[in-house]
Amino acid sequence: MEKKNEIVDISFEFAIKIIEFSELLEHNKKFVIARQILKSGTSIGANIRESQSAESKADFIHKLKIAQKEAMETEYWLLLCEKALSYPSPSDQMKTTLLSIQKLLSKIISSSKLK
Repeated sequence: MEKKNEIVDISFEFAIKIIEFSELLEHNKKFVIARQILKSGTSIGANIRESQSAESKADFIHKLKIAQKEAMETEYWLLLCEKALSYPSPSDQMKTTLLSIQKLLSKIISSSKLK
């Protein structure tokens, strides 16, 4: 049986929500932001998954730092959608999940540096 990996699981589920939200944006003809959110939001989980087969501790940390940067970018695009009157707003659950991912990434990165 495969061991559960919280950050891998949460980031995968978040990517699915990002896909759905970007489709909503496209439906509303907000193509540029939809594409940006789709790219950064799905990249978080892709980099986290890639870190699972890192070649070294430094490589592991590097990939998670990329995921962290993508999370920050995604937060920016979601905030724009939330504040722009003509855009659909992301759900509170989506924002909460992103915050959880960011906190987990910070913990994992800082604890990995200590080892």
